[in-house]
Amino acid sequence: MEIQNLTAFSEHFVTMTCVMSVEVFPDDNYGNIRIVAGNAPYVASIERPHLISESGGWKPRRFIPDTPYTDYIPQDLNFETYVYECAVKQRPLHTFVKPERFDFWMDLYFFPLKSDQPNVYYCTYSQIITKEPDSARMADLSYETSADVLATCVKLRGTKDFQKTMDEVICDIRSICGAMQCVIMLTDFNRRICKVLCEDLIDDDKLRPMRQIVGPDFFEVAEQWETAIGGSSCLIIKDKHDWAALRQRYPDWHDGLSIVSAVESLVLFPLRYNGELLGYIWATNFEVKDAVRIKETLELTCFFLASEIANHQLVSRLETLSSIDLLTGIFNRNAMNNRVLQLDPTAERASRPFGIVFADLNGLKQLNEREGHYSGDLLLKNAALILQKIFVGNEIYRSGGDEFMILAVDISEAELDRRVDRLRRQSVSGTVSFAVGSAFDADGTDIRRAMRLADERMYEDKALYYRLHPDRMP
Repeated sequence: MEIQNLTAFSEHFVTMTCVMSVEVFPDDNYGNIRIVAGNAPYVASIERPHLISESGGWKPRRFIPDTPYTDYIPQDLNFETYVYECAVKQRPLHTFVKPERFDFWMDLYFFPLKSDQPNVYYCTYSQIITKEPDSARMADLSYETSADVLATCVKLRGTKDFQKTMDEVICDIRSICGAMQCVIMLTDFNRRICKVLCEDLIDDDKLRPMRQIVGPDFFEVAEQWETAIGGSSCLIIKDKHDWAALRQRYPDWHDGLSIVSAVESLVLFPLRYNGELLGYIWATNFEVKDAVRIKETLELTCFFLASEIANHQLVSRLETLSSIDLLTGIFNRNAMNNRVLQLDPTAERASRPFGIVFADLNGLKQLNEREGHYSGDLLLKNAALILQKIFVGNEIYRSGGDEFMILAVDISEAELDRRVDRLRRQSVSGTVSFAVGSAFDADGTDIRRAMRLADERMYEDKALYYRLHPDRMP
């Protein structure tokens, strides 16, 4: 096709539009994807990108017809997939995306054109730029894709068991992708760790469960993924051309995927919420012929998944804050009260023996007055560490300013006495002094009575301490 004719043709479009070409080789691999011609608004977006946005690292370039698109923007395998599917397979396509490298959303339309050459194919590519997401455009999907996304949303909204629901969702996603393996992995950039949230894997001798692969050093691998996605919305590796592009950019990661993990094709979607990267969806050895539908489905599914995961993490943090003493890191009084309610005699439960220990710090008030609250806080932290060391496996609560309670369930009276005796010896010889009282309930039927008894004994021990050390009385 003559460039002049294609340029004239593109000028009939009001929106930013260009004509793309794809050269296909006999082995079905393809060469450069070129921008053959563009209308005035599209050429302006290349030569004067500041008219669109200051983001994305765009630099003004003089537009030269029939030039590889990578002369103007970084290589994007997802974009290449859409051009190939439209031009070569003659499929009109639409997508509404926000690549991470840009601060705007893109409404993209691809329409196939007839070609007069046996191995070169053409399509139009039109883009509409918008600053805000548009739910109507995001929902412009096929019935099959919409049904898949809706089914996921219904499960997420109706769940009472987050982990069970995520296990079901990842199974559904693997089925939708026709993949052999599908994983949701969470990333924590502050602690530099990765965690497999859920995984579904069909029986196969070649693929290993990601739970076996993800270890303490795996974050260094996952850290590369955002760069590998390259500012696009996802990474899809489906054929030799895509593998070659990945190998050129990340040879070590490529070799690890294709050889060690027996990965033949790959879908990698980031899970983002309010600009924060929460983790990734990873699907391997998927149904390559459905790459476009899979991308559309996961693009929207990830939007809802990220929201649900972020909400679950927020609730978990709030629950932690409501039950953990921020100074010492052990359970707080609120958590203690809730636990006592669980063991109340009126609660329906099987009776289990337990021991109660109250340990009150001696001299905290005087230390605060003499050396300041920093020294007092340090004493409290050291006290909590001693209790954690002695009462391993038991529940330790900071029940008041200088008071701690230990709940030891399914413990023998002899073992409880042994641990209490160790705490008393530690209190006499160490730098942290406790007044201690304990009680044992073999029937496990009256926790409040055991608490009163332990508390009374603790105050008797404290009175003895001050009789022996009258100079330390508050």
